[in-house]
Amino acid sequence: MPKNRNTFSFLVRWPRRAASRAVHRGWAWVQEAGAVTAEHPGRLRFGAIGDGTRLAFPQGTVFGEPWIELGAHCVIGEQVTLTAGMMPDLDLGPDPILTLGDGVVLGRGSHVIADTTVSIGSDTYCGPYVYITSTNHSYDDPHEPVGKQWPRMEPVAIGPGCWIGTGAVILPGARLGRNVVVAAGAVVRGEVPDHAVVAGAPARVVRSWDPETGWQPPLRTPAPVPIPEGVTPEQLLALTEPGGAGDTTSP
Repeated sequence: MPKNRNTFSFLVRWPRRAASRAVHRGWAWVQEAGAVTAEHPGRLRFGAIGDGTRLAFPQGTVFGEPWIELGAHCVIGEQVTLTAGMMPDLDLGPDPILTLGDGVVLGRGSHVIADTTVSIGSDTYCGPYVYITSTNHSYDDPHEPVGKQWPRMEPVAIGPGCWIGTGAVILPGARLGRNVVVAAGAVVRGEVPDHAVVAGAPARVVRSWDPETGWQPPLRTPAPVPIPEGVTPEQLLALTEPGGAGDTTSP
Protein backbone atom coordinates (compact mmCIF):
# COMPACT_ATOMS: atom_id res chain seq x y z
CA MET A 1 0.00 0.00 0.00
CA PRO A 2 2.72 2.58 0.82
CA LYS A 3 4.38 1.81 -2.53
CA ASN A 4 1.14 2.44 -4.39
CA ARG A 5 0.61 5.68 -2.48
CA ASN A 6 4.11 6.88 -3.40
CA THR A 7 3.50 6.01 -7.03
CA PHE A 8 0.21 7.92 -7.02
CA SER A 9 1.84 10.95 -5.37
CA PHE A 10 4.59 10.97 -8.02
CA LEU A 11 2.02 10.82 -10.83
CA VAL A 12 0.19 13.79 -9.28
CA ARG A 13 3.32 15.89 -8.73
CA TRP A 14 5.05 15.22 -12.03
CA PRO A 15 2.71 17.25 -14.29
CA ARG A 16 2.88 20.21 -11.92
CA ARG A 17 6.67 20.10 -11.84
CA ALA A 18 6.83 19.84 -15.61
CA ALA A 19 4.42 22.76 -16.01
CA SER A 20 6.42 24.85 -13.51
CA ARG A 21 9.67 24.22 -15.39
CA ALA A 22 7.99 25.08 -18.68
CA VAL A 23 6.56 28.33 -17.30
CA HIS A 24 9.93 29.42 -15.90
CA ARG A 25 11.73 28.58 -19.12
CA GLY A 26 9.08 30.40 -21.11
CA TRP A 27 9.27 33.49 -18.91
CA ALA A 28 13.08 33.53 -19.17
CA TRP A 29 12.71 33.46 -22.96
CA VAL A 30 10.16 36.30 -22.86
CA GLN A 31 12.45 38.40 -20.64
CA GLU A 32 15.35 37.87 -23.03
CA ALA A 33 13.29 38.57 -26.13
CA GLY A 34 11.59 41.62 -24.62
CA ALA A 35 14.76 43.34 -23.38
CA VAL A 36 15.70 46.54 -25.22
CA THR A 37 19.26 47.06 -26.45
CA ALA A 38 20.94 49.10 -29.17
CA GLU A 39 20.85 46.03 -31.42
CA HIS A 40 17.25 45.15 -30.56
CA PRO A 41 15.36 48.37 -29.71
CA GLY A 42 11.91 46.92 -30.38
CA ARG A 43 9.33 49.69 -30.69
CA LEU A 44 11.48 52.24 -28.83
CA ARG A 45 13.55 54.73 -30.83
CA PHE A 46 15.75 56.56 -28.35
CA GLY A 47 17.71 59.62 -29.33
CA ALA A 48 20.78 57.55 -28.44
CA ILE A 49 21.41 54.19 -26.78
CA GLY A 50 24.99 53.10 -26.14
CA ASP A 51 26.65 49.74 -26.58
CA GLY A 52 25.96 47.30 -23.77
CA THR A 53 22.95 49.20 -22.44
CA ARG A 54 19.95 47.04 -21.59
CA LEU A 55 16.39 47.80 -20.51
CA ALA A 56 15.00 44.75 -18.75
CA PHE A 57 11.57 43.36 -19.66
CA PRO A 58 8.89 44.25 -18.76
CA GLN A 59 9.61 47.95 -19.20
CA GLY A 60 7.63 50.61 -17.39
CA THR A 61 6.07 53.62 -19.13
CA VAL A 62 8.42 55.01 -21.78
CA PHE A 63 7.61 57.96 -24.03
CA GLY A 64 9.38 60.90 -25.61
CA GLU A 65 12.25 58.54 -26.39
CA PRO A 66 13.59 60.68 -29.31
CA TRP A 67 14.58 63.16 -26.56
CA ILE A 68 16.06 60.48 -24.27
CA GLU A 69 19.76 59.64 -24.61
CA LEU A 70 21.21 56.62 -22.81
CA GLY A 71 24.96 56.13 -22.50
CA ALA A 72 26.88 52.88 -22.86
CA HIS A 73 26.65 49.94 -20.45
CA CYS A 74 23.61 51.26 -18.56
CA VAL A 75 21.45 48.79 -16.64
CA ILE A 76 17.74 49.69 -16.54
CA GLY A 77 15.73 47.36 -14.30
CA GLU A 78 12.23 45.99 -14.74
CA GLN A 79 9.23 48.36 -14.65
CA VAL A 80 11.39 51.51 -14.88
CA THR A 81 9.59 54.58 -16.19
CA LEU A 82 11.51 56.96 -18.48
CA THR A 83 9.60 59.94 -19.88
CA ALA A 84 10.50 63.14 -21.71
CA GLY A 85 7.81 65.78 -21.94
CA MET A 86 4.45 66.00 -20.20
CA MET A 87 2.78 63.53 -22.56
CA PRO A 88 3.57 61.45 -25.64
CA ASP A 89 3.82 62.83 -29.17
CA LEU A 90 5.03 66.32 -28.27
CA ASP A 91 7.75 68.10 -30.25
CA LEU A 92 10.34 68.98 -27.61
CA GLY A 93 12.81 70.74 -29.88
CA PRO A 94 16.32 69.86 -31.07
CA ASP A 95 18.03 69.10 -27.74
CA PRO A 96 17.79 66.04 -25.48
CA ILE A 97 15.61 66.32 -22.38
CA LEU A 98 16.67 63.24 -20.41
CA THR A 99 20.32 62.15 -20.48
CA LEU A 100 21.98 59.19 -18.76
CA GLY A 101 25.77 58.93 -18.78
CA ASP A 102 27.72 55.72 -19.25
CA GLY A 103 27.28 52.98 -16.68
CA VAL A 104 24.14 54.35 -15.00
CA VAL A 105 22.07 51.81 -13.07
CA LEU A 106 18.34 52.36 -12.42
CA GLY A 107 16.84 49.84 -10.03
CA ARG A 108 13.53 48.04 -10.47
CA GLY A 109 10.43 50.24 -10.37
CA SER A 110 12.31 53.54 -10.53
CA HIS A 111 10.83 56.60 -12.26
CA VAL A 112 12.67 59.35 -14.10
CA ILE A 113 10.22 62.07 -15.16
CA ALA A 114 11.76 64.77 -17.34
CA ASP A 115 9.31 67.48 -18.33
CA THR A 116 12.35 69.73 -18.52
CA THR A 117 16.00 68.69 -18.57
CA VAL A 118 17.21 65.89 -16.30
CA SER A 119 20.80 64.64 -16.48
CA ILE A 120 22.28 61.71 -14.55
CA GLY A 121 26.07 61.47 -14.55
CA SER A 122 28.13 58.43 -15.45
CA ASP A 123 28.42 55.52 -12.99
CA THR A 124 25.52 56.69 -10.83
CA TYR A 125 23.74 53.79 -9.17
CA CYS A 126 20.09 54.03 -8.12
CA GLY A 127 18.41 51.44 -5.93
CA PRO A 128 14.86 50.18 -6.49
CA TYR A 129 11.90 52.56 -6.57
CA VAL A 130 13.90 55.78 -6.81
CA TYR A 131 11.84 58.76 -8.06
CA ILE A 132 13.57 61.55 -9.98
CA THR A 133 11.42 64.35 -11.36
CA SER A 134 11.77 67.82 -12.81
CA THR A 135 8.09 68.60 -12.16
CA ASN A 136 6.21 69.41 -8.98
CA HIS A 137 2.58 70.33 -8.34
CA SER A 138 1.56 73.87 -7.48
CA TYR A 139 -1.24 75.07 -5.20
CA ASP A 140 -1.14 78.84 -5.66
CA ASP A 141 -4.88 79.10 -6.32
CA PRO A 142 -6.79 77.95 -3.23
CA HIS A 143 -10.01 77.61 -5.24
CA GLU A 144 -8.67 75.28 -7.95
CA PRO A 145 -7.95 71.57 -7.46
CA VAL A 146 -4.21 71.09 -7.02
CA GLY A 147 -4.05 68.52 -9.81
CA LYS A 148 -5.51 71.01 -12.30
CA GLN A 149 -3.03 73.80 -11.59
CA TRP A 150 -0.07 74.32 -13.89
CA PRO A 151 2.95 72.54 -12.38
CA ARG A 152 6.34 74.02 -11.57
CA MET A 153 9.34 72.71 -13.53
CA GLU A 154 13.04 73.03 -12.77
CA PRO A 155 16.00 71.14 -14.27
CA VAL A 156 17.64 68.34 -12.28
CA ALA A 157 21.36 67.51 -12.48
CA ILE A 158 22.92 64.50 -10.76
CA GLY A 159 26.70 64.34 -10.91
CA PRO A 160 28.81 61.30 -11.77
CA GLY A 161 29.51 58.50 -9.33
CA CYS A 162 26.51 59.04 -7.06
CA TRP A 163 24.71 56.38 -5.05
CA ILE A 164 20.96 56.92 -4.57
CA GLY A 165 19.32 54.59 -2.07
CA THR A 166 16.05 52.70 -2.29
CA GLY A 167 12.93 54.86 -2.33
CA ALA A 168 14.79 58.18 -2.47
CA VAL A 169 13.04 61.14 -4.13
CA ILE A 170 14.97 63.76 -6.12
CA LEU A 171 12.82 66.87 -6.51
CA PRO A 172 12.82 69.57 -9.21
CA GLY A 173 15.78 71.93 -9.05
CA ALA A 174 18.04 69.43 -7.25
CA ARG A 175 21.71 69.61 -8.17
CA LEU A 176 23.86 66.82 -6.80
CA GLY A 177 27.63 66.99 -7.05
CA ARG A 178 30.11 64.20 -7.70
CA ASN A 179 30.06 60.98 -5.63
CA VAL A 180 27.09 61.99 -3.48
CA VAL A 181 25.40 59.34 -1.33
CA VAL A 182 21.64 59.72 -0.87
CA ALA A 183 20.25 57.59 1.95
CA ALA A 184 17.26 55.34 1.38
CA GLY A 185 13.98 57.24 1.62
CA ALA A 186 15.60 60.68 1.53
CA VAL A 187 13.82 63.58 -0.16
CA VAL A 188 16.38 65.83 -1.88
CA ARG A 189 15.96 69.36 -3.09
CA GLY A 190 18.44 72.18 -3.72
CA GLU A 191 22.19 71.82 -4.07
CA VAL A 192 24.32 69.04 -2.60
CA PRO A 193 28.12 69.47 -2.72
CA ASP A 194 30.59 66.88 -3.97
CA HIS A 195 31.42 63.95 -1.69
CA ALA A 196 28.52 64.45 0.70
CA VAL A 197 26.12 62.03 2.38
CA VAL A 198 22.54 63.26 2.74
CA ALA A 199 19.63 61.71 4.62
CA GLY A 200 16.16 62.61 5.84
CA ALA A 201 13.06 64.36 4.54
CA PRO A 202 13.93 67.01 3.67
CA ALA A 203 17.45 65.70 3.16
CA ARG A 204 20.38 67.36 4.91
CA VAL A 205 24.13 66.71 4.84
CA VAL A 206 25.06 64.22 7.57
CA ARG A 207 28.65 63.53 6.48
CA SER A 208 31.09 65.25 4.14
CA TRP A 209 34.65 64.89 2.91
CA ASP A 210 37.37 67.35 3.89
CA PRO A 211 40.66 67.07 1.94
CA GLU A 212 42.70 67.69 5.11
CA THR A 213 40.78 65.80 7.79
CA GLY A 214 38.93 63.20 5.71
CA TRP A 215 35.34 62.25 6.42
CA GLN A 216 33.58 64.36 9.01
CA PRO A 217 32.17 62.98 11.20
CA PRO A 218 34.63 60.07 10.87
CA LEU A 219 33.46 56.78 9.41
CA ARG A 220 32.48 54.18 12.01
CA THR A 221 33.62 51.16 10.02
CA PRO A 222 36.96 50.43 8.33
CA ALA A 223 37.21 50.71 4.58
CA PRO A 224 36.62 47.44 2.67
CA VAL A 225 39.76 45.64 1.58
CA PRO A 226 39.76 45.28 -2.22
CA ILE A 227 40.43 41.92 -3.84
CA PRO A 228 44.16 41.69 -4.66
CA GLU A 229 45.10 41.64 -8.30
CA GLY A 230 45.66 38.23 -9.80
CA VAL A 231 43.19 36.38 -7.57
CA THR A 232 41.19 33.92 -9.67
CA PRO A 233 37.46 33.14 -9.31
CA GLU A 234 38.42 29.62 -8.21
CA GLN A 235 40.55 30.99 -5.38
CA LEU A 236 37.71 33.26 -4.22
CA LEU A 237 35.32 30.30 -4.24
CA ALA A 238 37.76 28.27 -2.18
CA LEU A 239 37.70 30.95 0.53
CA THR A 240 33.98 30.33 1.07
CA GLU A 241 34.30 26.57 1.44
CA PRO A 242 34.55 24.94 4.90
CA GLY A 243 38.17 24.77 5.94
CA GLY A 244 39.17 27.46 3.45
CA ALA A 245 41.28 30.49 4.36
CA GLY A 246 38.14 32.52 4.96
CA ASP A 247 36.50 29.95 7.24
CA THR A 248 36.40 31.32 10.81
CA THR A 249 34.45 28.37 12.24
CA SER A 250 37.31 25.87 12.09
CA PRO A 251 39.30 25.33 15.30
